[in-house]
Amino acid sequence: MSGQRLVVVHPDAQVLAQAAAARLLTRVLDLQSVHSPVHLVLTGGTVGIAMLAAVATNPVRDAVDWSGVHLWWGDERFLPDGDPDRNETQARRALLDHLTTLPAENVHPMPAADGTLTVEAAAERYAGELAAFAPEGEQAPVFDVTLLGMGPDAHVASLFPGHPALEVTGVTTVGVRSSPKPPPERVSLTVETIQASREVWIVAAGAEKAQAVADGLAGDPAAPVSAAVGTAVTLWLLDSAAAAQDVTLA
Repeated sequence: MSGQRLVVVHPDAQVLAQAAAARLLTRVLDLQSVHSPVHLVLTGGTVGIAMLAAVATNPVRDAVDWSGVHLWWGDERFLPDGDPDRNETQARRALLDHLTTLPAENVHPMPAADGTLTVEAAAERYAGELAAFAPEGEQAPVFDVTLLGMGPDAHVASLFPGHPALEVTGVTTVGVRSSPKPPPERVSLTVETIQASREVWIVAAGAEKAQAVADGLAGDPAAPVSAAVGTAVTLWLLDSAAAAQDVTLA
């Protein structure tokens, strides 16, 4: 069952990225006061990466015990290791390379294309990684915060409207083929895995996202973002352009 829903609107994308970064750091510090480790799911996209870059430059960054944080990804483009379009590559440049106290083993990127691995096998491999850090009887860690961007078509992670990957159940990950957005092959967490997160934060900016935001907040079943809910909190972090249609503010 989903928990509380909050909507916060910032003036523009730059302020959104900075404010979301400060919010995330504060949340991690709060979480570390009560349990360890903390499991975070990262996202890509323009605003998502800008948010990570803002974390890197925020002085509160060094107050976090990064040895007690595990980083995961909600989805990944199935491209070779180091490809500039991979979310992992962009996240490393924006933030991870600056976190000198973050153990390498705490970073859990999705498998890269190596010419032999299929996208389905990559998804299965990541499912195995998730299972290795899961509580007994579970398939994945309990994610404290899952960050998600959102496309103008209301997709989240690599779960696109009308795509078969949306309907996959019983597993934590899915290999996506024939993605409507290039590249065609991707690995994604499933809807069920996202919904098991304690908190889901949807970060979106731009007028082209306004209809998708409205559809998601209205619970339109055709909008994948409407299914992206946390068990405790679902937090929509928007800029004013993305919130141009009527939204209920926190």
